[in-house]
Amino acid sequence: MFGTFQQSSLRIELEASEEALTKSLTQVKELQNWLWFERFSIGISDTLTPGTKLTGRIGLVTIQHEVELAEPNRIRFLLSQGIDGFHEWAWGNGWVQSRLEGISLLPISLGQTATLLSLKQYLKSQ
Repeated sequence: MFGTFQQSSLRIELEASEEALTKSLTQVKELQNWLWFERFSIGISDTLTPGTKLTGRIGLVTIQHEVELAEPNRIRFLLSQGIDGFHEWAWGNGWVQSRLEGISLLPISLGQTATLLSLKQYLKSQ
């Protein structure tokens, strides 16, 4: 993989329950509603469970996601192609945290910030 090693951890507070965050981060239809700038492959299960594979596209860049870990308040994706690394989410009542590490030509901290802001806006509109 070409690129540089990058890592970023962000935690934000938001007005959302643990249940709303769980649904938004583990249900494929919900994920597609707020992660509007990344289109995922069709034909995947409704709920993200270990082993679930998603193919996402951001413009011309393809990013493979495989759910490595799915716990009540945490999910971890192994990433390949456009980013070689992982993206881990943790959440609770009123907060969400995202940790992203990988090698990529993409500015992953910028994408991570956009992702968190998109989730926050989506939950605010619910």
